[in-house]
Amino acid sequence: MILLDAHCHLTHDQFKGKLDEVIERSKAAGVKAIIANGVNHINNLEVLELAKKYDIVKPALGLYPIDALGIQIDALDEVGITKDKNVDVDKTLAFIEQHKKEIVAIGEVGLDFKFLKEYEKKQKENFQKVIDLAEKIKKPIIVHSRSAEEAVIEMLECSKLKNVVMHCFSGKKQLVRRGADNGWTFTIPSVVKRLNHFEMVIKLVNINQLLTETDAPWLTPELGRYSEPKDVIESVRKIAEIKKFDVEETANSIFMNYQRMFL
Repeated sequence: MILLDAHCHLTHDQFKGKLDEVIERSKAAGVKAIIANGVNHINNLEVLELAKKYDIVKPALGLYPIDALGIQIDALDEVGITKDKNVDVDKTLAFIEQHKKEIVAIGEVGLDFKFLKEYEKKQKENFQKVIDLAEKIKKPIIVHSRSAEEAVIEMLECSKLKNVVMHCFSGKKQLVRRGADNGWTFTIPSVVKRLNHFEMVIKLVNINQLLTETDAPWLTPELGRYSEPKDVIESVRKIAEIKKFDVEETANSIFMNYQRMFL
């Protein structure tokens, strides 16, 4: 079995002191590539160090929309990753460009209107800078779009970008179809085991436009514990079940999608 975790946060506090074990469990489960996403300049540095230490870890450097605003959110899913208290959007993006040969993608980036809708204009300005950078250095872009799905799609449609990954996309059917028609790729997180929304995404999107992810340590497939990269097997099983494919055949198809897009 060849497995892929296309989006996770291995620099999260939850993994401190446990990462060797997490990586070993991932390898034992068949995971061959883990894309670790950065969310700010300091975190990007941590991601690069992880990629040097573990050959299975592939770095994506990014600027999360909330981090780009320099605002601290105390919600449970917004803590646990090192914050950059002196955020500078232009310097962060310049750093990403300087390391373009070392990274597989730009991410995690995008828009978030769940917490900070009042900063919509500034968020869009920042995201446009990210889009411009992705066009310039010709790297795939891994996009966060919580409560901002249509706005993200509209901005991306105005760009020249083709290698777009819609991370944990929670939009309605017509928006999923719209993204798929644009040729973009959608990730299926392991939480699909208990959340029906992502089953809809699987049904609507061609197997050639799907990737598997965990968003670890969040979006656990089983309540009562954190997720980790090995859990992507749950995504593969659900895709195979819905598409009526063999599980191993599905895993191979997903990994080929990764190779085609990122390597």
